[in-house]
Amino acid sequence: MVGITSYGAYIPRYRMDRSIVYKAMGWLNPATFMRGEKAVANFDEDSVTMGVAAGIDCMTGINRDEIGAVYFATTTSPYKERQVAEIIATAFDLSSDIRTADFGASLKAGTTALLSARDAVKAGSAKNVILCASDCRVGKPGSAQEEIFGDAGASLIIGDSGVIATLEDSCSVSYDFIDHWKGDGQEFDRQWEDRFIRDVGYKKFIPEAISGVLKKCGLETKDVAKVAYPCLYAGDHKVIAKKLGLDPAQVQDPMIDKVGYTGTSNPLLLLVAALEDAKPGDNIVIVSFGNGSDALLFKVTDEIEKIRGNRRGVKKHLDARRELMSYNKAISFRDTLPIEKGIRGEIMATTALSELWRSRKQVLGLCGSKCKSCGTPQFPPQRICVNPDCLAMDQMEDYRFSDKRGALFTYTADNLAYSTNPPAIYGFNNFEGGGRFWFDMTDVDLESVKVDMPVEMSFRRKYVDEEKGIHGYFWKMVPVID
Repeated sequence: MVGITSYGAYIPRYRMDRSIVYKAMGWLNPATFMRGEKAVANFDEDSVTMGVAAGIDCMTGINRDEIGAVYFATTTSPYKERQVAEIIATAFDLSSDIRTADFGASLKAGTTALLSARDAVKAGSAKNVILCASDCRVGKPGSAQEEIFGDAGASLIIGDSGVIATLEDSCSVSYDFIDHWKGDGQEFDRQWEDRFIRDVGYKKFIPEAISGVLKKCGLETKDVAKVAYPCLYAGDHKVIAKKLGLDPAQVQDPMIDKVGYTGTSNPLLLLVAALEDAKPGDNIVIVSFGNGSDALLFKVTDEIEKIRGNRRGVKKHLDARRELMSYNKAISFRDTLPIEKGIRGEIMATTALSELWRSRKQVLGLCGSKCKSCGTPQFPPQRICVNPDCLAMDQMEDYRFSDKRGALFTYTADNLAYSTNPPAIYGFNNFEGGGRFWFDMTDVDLESVKVDMPVEMSFRRKYVDEEKGIHGYFWKMVPVID
């Protein structure tokens, strides 16, 4: 029995009311007005960091040694030739004897990766596969895409033990249907005519895929608890449901008005939202759209009760919102608006790739050491124990700090150091269980920072060396989401 054994999600804390976008750029295209808000990734977030965040949520209470493969799906990878799944696996502090793979080039890459994970587990080539999907898509200022795109990630573990939702079957339809595209070297997504996309794409491919999987499983629409499918047009989203004979209560909220359209992560994010409210025995259908469509049918098991409420998932991330009131700040986060960085912000040291290799567990995995003689955790890893009452030499074992919470010991708000979201805030984290180190702090307003506030670690983009094409990542402190 192969299926989902765990789930997780990540939605950035920043949310922007679409009226702010419209007030800034609506003069260019008045027809773009949309209601609701969208999730906006912070300046130090991208598809990689959101994939890591979703995966960490997914691995809550999971033995990481049992993960046999990492799959990553995105259309917004920071690299054309460097496997991001391996960056994520290192951030997770997984062993090296695993399989890693990237999926992309289509918005249905998330479901393609999910089906590939199912096949790997079913074939016995991997016992547990963690799949992360995320996108940080940038719409051209004044376009409809700018208002509708949202940033988010979702993650699933596919395995054959402790399954909370079995993958019963799937139906895929594949067409070289060009509704939107982004050519090599292009920064922004381009789109064809809306009516063509609605009438030839959404209204045909999605019902075809859903009807196909239901027929394979010998079910009718009345037998399904929730159906989740993407459609950028609210009216046509309802038309599809009516065409399939779905009751409104059976249709999963697409969250376009709360998060936005999140690309490859969209079907998986909606699946996580459906699982949060699912009951044993429920049938759930999720659908992707992009060069055709994938429809997957899951059946929820009794095992779901064991993890219910143990993940942040969609609900807790939706509640942890912070309003972003500046349109200019939002587009500066994505480098759409060039801003003055000053001399300090323009200095970029060459990334020493050989040293990054030697220190990969420390930099990407936030692994330090723990003294086997006295049990003192320490970061960065040491040969000689920092405990003055111990000072043992070469008695260390690896110790992961990335999943440890802490308390802010002291902090500084720096208006001289460059930051895309000033002031730069940094300080010392006193980790629970021992250990103290200096980190940048993000996703927080200066007014809310205080000594002893609970903090946790978040994998973030530290810098981008545009000349050499290097994206550097490290861990920062963020306030704990309760």
